[in-house]
Amino acid sequence: MGLFRRRPKLPPADRPPLAADERVLAWAAAGNGEGDGVLVASNRGLWLPGRGERLGWHDVLKAVWSGRELTVTPAEAVAERDGYLVVADAPAETYLLLDPGDLPHQVRARVTASVAYTAHHPVPGGAARVAARRVSGVDGLTWTVRYDPGTPVDDEAVAAETDRLVAEARAATTPADA
Repeated sequence: MGLFRRRPKLPPADRPPLAADERVLAWAAAGNGEGDGVLVASNRGLWLPGRGERLGWHDVLKAVWSGRELTVTPAEAVAERDGYLVVADAPAETYLLLDPGDLPHQVRARVTASVAYTAHHPVPGGAARVAARRVSGVDGLTWTVRYDPGTPVDDEAVAAETDRLVAEARAATTPADA
């Protein structure tokens, strides 16, 4: 008998509607396992209970594992600007995982792997994080900006400085032969 217990397969009733090129990497029952739902990590994103669609790895702003609970903070698009999205924190979702298996590790690894570039910059009246993320199935990078709380998002000087910062970051991350 080996030291490791083999995790059972995801029951068919709990399997989300995966895309043709999508595969399950890890899963865990939420709560006490009696109808609270199942979290499923795939190569394309995270399926959360109560959601009809996958949350792409690039759409996870933050994921925190406490040892018992996984808290996921999704990104919410609040504005579209030339070449990037302005995002904010959507409400955090917390799930009690009594038998987490490999799920917390997969979430951390996949979210981290989706980040190609990130930098925090001062802008007039506040600060912003400029990020480039890899999106599964999409060539190139997707650019986002998340302003710190209290930053005057709609201010023209903030928008102009943000445009400059994103353009500078894009230029710095574009291969020389592109």
